[in-house]
Amino acid sequence: MQKDVQKPNFEFIALMAALMSIVALAIDALLPAISNIGEAIHSHNSTDNQLLVTMIFLGLGVGQLVFGPLSDCYGRKPVVYLGFALFGIASAICVFAPSLEIMVIGRILQGIGLSAPRTLAISIIRDTYKGDYMAKIMSFVVAFFILIPVVAPAIGKLILDAFGWEAIFYIQLIFALIVGIWFWKRQPETLKPEYKIPFTKHVFVDGVREFFKYRDTIVFTFISGLVTGAFLVYLSSSQHIFENQYDLKEAFPYIFAGLAISIGLSTFMNGTLVMRFGMRKLSLLALTAFCLIAILYVVLFWGMPNPSIVVLVGFLSLQFFCLGFMWGNYRSIAMEPIGHIAGIGAAINGFISTLLAIPIATFIGEFISDTVWPLFAGLAICGIVSLGIVMLAKKPKPLAVTR
Repeated sequence: MQKDVQKPNFEFIALMAALMSIVALAIDALLPAISNIGEAIHSHNSTDNQLLVTMIFLGLGVGQLVFGPLSDCYGRKPVVYLGFALFGIASAICVFAPSLEIMVIGRILQGIGLSAPRTLAISIIRDTYKGDYMAKIMSFVVAFFILIPVVAPAIGKLILDAFGWEAIFYIQLIFALIVGIWFWKRQPETLKPEYKIPFTKHVFVDGVREFFKYRDTIVFTFISGLVTGAFLVYLSSSQHIFENQYDLKEAFPYIFAGLAISIGLSTFMNGTLVMRFGMRKLSLLALTAFCLIAILYVVLFWGMPNPSIVVLVGFLSLQFFCLGFMWGNYRSIAMEPIGHIAGIGAAINGFISTLLAIPIATFIGEFISDTVWPLFAGLAICGIVSLGIVMLAKKPKPLAVTR
């Protein structure tokens, strides 16, 4: 692997963020158009329409299991190109879908295609850096990545009002094409020939066995799934909460952007603090605060109607501020022991965390019909379980030797 003394440059960070940002654009730009799409494809149940958000995550999880091993065999770049091609086909399916079922298939395929640039951006970072320094790079990448969720709903709303919901998919394709050309021209292959693994039927099985050898990798992969599931509840239900429960359809993109800024700010701060305090300490403090904030909301508003929008946004901002100190660090801790199988390792990590996140989001999301309280109950439960796993998995201190 390349030495971690190599200094990152702005273009590398921006390019890795762009590869990951296509996923955010595919999800967040569509949020203001969910109800419009539902009307166009004759799906009038808001809970059913949430599948247009959650099912792309299913594709992201499944696709990683294919593209991760392929990237360890053939290199990172060819597999990224393959993912972009599949994303283009899936986007066409979404545009011309006559029903919710066909649209969901298109969204799953979009997720499968986008799993290549998203996962392999992490593999490329792991190929190049390691340890707390990798966590620092990941934090800056995610901070840049957050810029897309900040502006995507507002862009989606503008495109929706001017050209209709179909145009949102066309804009996604244009963005993907630009990033693909940039990646092709400027990013060298990071998987050295001597690290390539011949593609056989044993590649995946051997990778899984190697993955499950490391306690930290297993523990923090599961925690990533719980935390991602908690956030996915918000992501899939945010349009319903702000547009239907609070009647803030026009303001929704701006509220969403403000909350995304909260994550971006803490992620950027993590990038500056992680080298000083370490990714484990920062993520544990953030997880503890995440639990306490959710529990406070659950206790204060038990059996009560929704609070004012100011109170709700305040609580969500604090929760998401904690997330910025958790996501990148958990992924970095999980990936640290498995740098020698970074491609399939990132794939299994992403698949397991997604496999956990989707049912969590789907189950809790069904309860968010008239009040936001179930959202915070779900955040509290996911946070408490994650904190319990961290405490149980802590390595015992060696006993002092007495003479």
